[in-house]
Amino acid sequence: MLDPGTDSRLYTVRMSDGNSKKDYLRAGELARLAGVSTDTLRHYERKGVLPAPRRSHNNYRHYPPQALERVRLVRRALVVGFTLDELASILAARDQGGTPCPEVRTLAEEKLSQVETRLSELKILRNELRSTLKDWDIRLAETPAGERAGLLEALAANGHAAGMQTSPSALSRFKSKSKRRPRK
Repeated sequence: MLDPGTDSRLYTVRMSDGNSKKDYLRAGELARLAGVSTDTLRHYERKGVLPAPRRSHNNYRHYPPQALERVRLVRRALVVGFTLDELASILAARDQGGTPCPEVRTLAEEKLSQVETRLSELKILRNELRSTLKDWDIRLAETPAGERAGLLEALAANGHAAGMQTSPSALSRFKSKSKRRPRK
C-alpha cells in the first residue's frame, strides 16, 4: 500500500509478538525518504532521539510512518545547532506529555548568542588576515628575487608586537580539537 503523505510503500507486517499487524516503513525506506543512512537511524536510536523500532518476526526493523517526521525534525534541529543529547532530553519530555517549548526557546537563544560571539571573532580574524596580507604584499614587493621575504617571521613578530593574546574561546576550540583521536 502507498502512503499518500510520502508516496512510499508501507508494509503490513506481522510483528514479533506474532499477533499484531500494522503498516510500517522498512529501515532502508525510512532512511531513503529522510535522506540519511540506516547507520544514522541506528545512531539516532542509540542517542535516544528516535524510538527503537518494532521488530518483525524475522527481526527486521520496521518504523511507523510518523518516524519520518521525527527524523526530519532531528535533522533540522541539528542544522540550527541543537545537539543530539539536547534533542534526546527535549523529545523525551515531549513524548511523556511534557511541554518543553520554553526550554527549547532558551536553548535556541543560547545558540544564537554563541553564533553572534563566533561571528564577532571571525570578523576580528578577517581583519587580522587582511592586515597580514597587506604587510606581506609590501614585504614581497620589497624583497629581491631569490631571497626569503620572512613572511612567517614577520607574522610572529607582528603578533608579539601587537600584544596578541589567544581568546578563551579560541583556546577552548584548540583544546577540544587536540583531544580528538588522530585519523587512521
